[in-house]
Amino acid sequence: MTLTGMIIQAGFWMSWLLIPIIYEFIPAVYGFITLIIAGKRLNKKEKLVKIPRISLIIPVYNSEDTIFNCIKSIDTSSYPDKLISIIVANNQSTDNSFSEYRRAHMTFKNLHMQWINTSKGKSRALNSAIYHSSGKYIIHIDSDGVLQKEALLNIVKVFENDHSIDAQTGTILTQKEVIKNTKNLLLKFLRENEYFEYAQSFLAGRAIETEENHLFTMSGAFSAFRREKLLQTKLYNIETVGEDIDMTFQIRYQLQGKVALCPEAIFYVEPLDNLGKLYTQRQRWERGELEAIHYFMDKQQLGLSHIFKNYIIRRLIMDHTVLILRIIWMSAIFILIPLGYSSLLVILSFLILYILYVFICILNFINIQYYFRFFPKDRRYYLSKFYILITLPLYYMFCGYIQVIGIINSMTEPAKWKSKSFSTEMHEVKGVFKNDIRKIFVRRIFRKNGK
Repeated sequence: MTLTGMIIQAGFWMSWLLIPIIYEFIPAVYGFITLIIAGKRLNKKEKLVKIPRISLIIPVYNSEDTIFNCIKSIDTSSYPDKLISIIVANNQSTDNSFSEYRRAHMTFKNLHMQWINTSKGKSRALNSAIYHSSGKYIIHIDSDGVLQKEALLNIVKVFENDHSIDAQTGTILTQKEVIKNTKNLLLKFLRENEYFEYAQSFLAGRAIETEENHLFTMSGAFSAFRREKLLQTKLYNIETVGEDIDMTFQIRYQLQGKVALCPEAIFYVEPLDNLGKLYTQRQRWERGELEAIHYFMDKQQLGLSHIFKNYIIRRLIMDHTVLILRIIWMSAIFILIPLGYSSLLVILSFLILYILYVFICILNFINIQYYFRFFPKDRRYYLSKFYILITLPLYYMFCGYIQVIGIINSMTEPAKWKSKSFSTEMHEVKGVFKNDIRKIFVRRIFRKNGK
């Protein structure tokens, strides 16, 4: 290849590299500085003069393996048992969830808890339980996780000390003890990447959004509300799998309320069982985001100026438009080298991009370990797994491919909580591929026979 050709190709690739630099690297550096400043303001909250009564909702569906430990974590928390009213909302479980609830009821006698049966669906279960609640603050957690000891008290302290906040999301992390005890090395490696992903999503991503008062979504696994503000909403939307995003939009945009992250309130969920669970989970999240945005913005007039005025539009561009460009960019190596582009230049471009993403992960890593200073066990574990920073960009890229598939599926299939598994979709793809190949051969045979 001539020098002129190399320069032309280099110019082409450099223009593509500008996309992640503008949309990801520059915001990451800005976020790093923002969180360094915010982290210095993060101090232990003062003790409450009077601790209020709270209602704690646990939606349950086939949770016989986890519900007991979930309730146990409430009992062992620092929040006084007598001030917690637990509502276990069963949305038509078919296993022994009730037996495990009854065992917890007999074991933790200081806790006030009740079991209610609801219609099927998490949103319906939450809505029914909200009507049964009476606490000053309404908190809900998933049944497959456990609370950090100080989580409930920390989230209530924020409400009591900052009356401008109407709702909060806790920090979600995967259970590190389960990860440590994972015997399958590949699964353990996947779970370690997932742990880092959750840490970056909450203690970097949502932390920055909170500082800018632009929190996009509360976590469906652990959220808390002022009772009076929650009852002003339309409650949880039963027509979308993104009910947590929809609720965030209701409070932030329809009621002009403030939603924030509470980094000191940690809820530990079970890590993924396998790659297939990651595939279905991320597709469900992607569909939920698109559905919630559609429901909320369907009747709004949008223009180019809204990119700068409306955070949702900017988030939509980042999560979808830029994502698709990133996927195109990462897939280009399989197309452009066979077309004659310089393999050295293409590989060098990918290396630069990879180093860029690793650097972004390092910036987040520095911020997150500072947030962990109140949780020494989490901090030690997090710091000991620093090598995951090398593979995290590749993990994110794999999740990006799943997101794109989720976008396609959201446009072609009706909404449902249980998405198709990876093996099911691969089987369907193979079936379509074989059918197309068969049609091609049939057409060729017909042409040869002059028909």
